[in-house]
Amino acid sequence: MAENRARKLVRQSRALGIALTPKAEKYMQRRPYRPGEHGRGRVKESDYSVRLKEKQRLRAQYGIREAQMRKIWEEARRMEGMAGENLVELLEMRLDALVLRAGFARTMPQARQVVVHRHIMVDGQLVDRPSYRVKPGQIVQVKPRSQASPQFLVAAQGQHADVLPAVPEYLKVELEKLRFELVRTPKRAEIPVTCDVQMVVEHYSR
Repeated sequence: MAENRARKLVRQSRALGIALTPKAEKYMQRRPYRPGEHGRGRVKESDYSVRLKEKQRLRAQYGIREAQMRKIWEEARRMEGMAGENLVELLEMRLDALVLRAGFARTMPQARQVVVHRHIMVDGQLVDRPSYRVKPGQIVQVKPRSQASPQFLVAAQGQHADVLPAVPEYLKVELEKLRFELVRTPKRAEIPVTCDVQMVVEHYSR
């Protein structure tokens, strides 16, 4: 089952032109083209397909369903400021996204898994919803009983740093203690996702 999911993510990565996992990145270095027998051929994309693909790229990087994405888009659209930037900033405040940025996991699916399996606490309370929105000032940590497990011992030693971007400035991370604080609301310019937000705005505004 896990192997099937890994293959699916590799195929999805090639289709979207962006590596969603370290395995996908290695695979794409060997085969930097779309999957399928016509993957090497040129494809003339319509304006709609270009905008759709950009939206799919953003959604895939956070591993969320379309219904979740659209709900957050509606919230972002009602906020002050630029809707596209608001969208990415709201997505980045999800608990699973911040668990990944802090280095507690190696991939977004793994970050989601550790949350669902009740390994993560927010302000001392267990939270098992990956979509939980962390607020500035809240403390997130691996629960004490889980800290001795192999996956978190590896994380505490910083061994995921080879595949993750540098810890962003909106997080204050104490990796050896497996805890971090969201210091402030993330800004689009410092969020490590690949996305042309204007294309996403145009897709949802059509």
